[in-house]
Amino acid sequence: MNKVFIIAEIAQAHDGSLGIAHSYIDALAKTGVDAIKFQTHIAEAESSMFEPFRVNFSYEDKSRYEYWSRMEFTLEQWKGLKQHCDEVGLEFISSPFSCTAVDLLEEVGVKRYKIGSGELNNYLMLQKIAQTGKPIILSSGMSDYEELKQTIQFLKPFKNELSLLQCTTAYPTKAEEWGLNEIHKLKEKFNIPIGFSDHSASIVAPLAATAMGASILEFHVVFHKDLFGPDAKASVTIEETKELVKGVRAIETSLHSDFSKVETNKFDDLKIMFGKSLSVNKDLKKGSILTMTDLESKKPGNKGISAKDFQSVIGKELLVDLKQWDFLNKENIA
Repeated sequence: MNKVFIIAEIAQAHDGSLGIAHSYIDALAKTGVDAIKFQTHIAEAESSMFEPFRVNFSYEDKSRYEYWSRMEFTLEQWKGLKQHCDEVGLEFISSPFSCTAVDLLEEVGVKRYKIGSGELNNYLMLQKIAQTGKPIILSSGMSDYEELKQTIQFLKPFKNELSLLQCTTAYPTKAEEWGLNEIHKLKEKFNIPIGFSDHSASIVAPLAATAMGASILEFHVVFHKDLFGPDAKASVTIEETKELVKGVRAIETSLHSDFSKVETNKFDDLKIMFGKSLSVNKDLKKGSILTMTDLESKKPGNKGISAKDFQSVIGKELLVDLKQWDFLNKENIA
């Protein structure tokens, strides 16, 4: 069976600390996720002094540009993170936000690219990525159907393996904003693998998305939801990630099992044990005419007349005396 590809996104949860970034790799390697995703920001190539804060969360950065600068790692540091991922069996992924970042990630050696929803109209960068020939995962967060259609049409001639994530750009996302209903719609519209990118801060939405056929899951992970950073409150913890992965794999097993309601012979003994047969709930004399108020249903299910056939005895005459709780048999009635 094709397993759901599970991506734990760190993004900027490392807060610019290389040591913390490596700590996330070690922690997530024990959760069962398939990949860990960072974001590669190169302030000079990506941002400017005019970029406003998305969330005014920072006590140490005077501008968004300064924040991106503080999130940067060198090429060698990125290579070290990638090597660490290789060593613990996690795929290293990082979303680029500039053509310069794509060049850097090519040197690092990524296997695939995840494109944030804010970059879906960045055709300059998308063409550079498409020309690598590597798989591309697109996030639908801020895009309507028409934008998605245009971006996919732009990329298709390059023949990359494309997939699309249902995503809502809200942090954290409320249940009415998850958009689980979009998973089937996007499959029908674009005929490519559809996944789910989550910002709900719980494991419920990703589990539901798995049950609805999502082939990729992506969600933010943080050591603690009160930590500094723009995505912390929309993230799940390491322990929650373990539960999420366990749940996803269980749902997969269920969805791909050959369990069937057609063949139930193995339950025959249990059906007798838990089944019910008709009895009388009071002493009754020969000649009594049975009514519904005379009847009870008692285990097991093989002691005469089945409780499902109670209507067939109503109005019938007793041929023998019966004591309270005696089972009712066909030989007892006329």
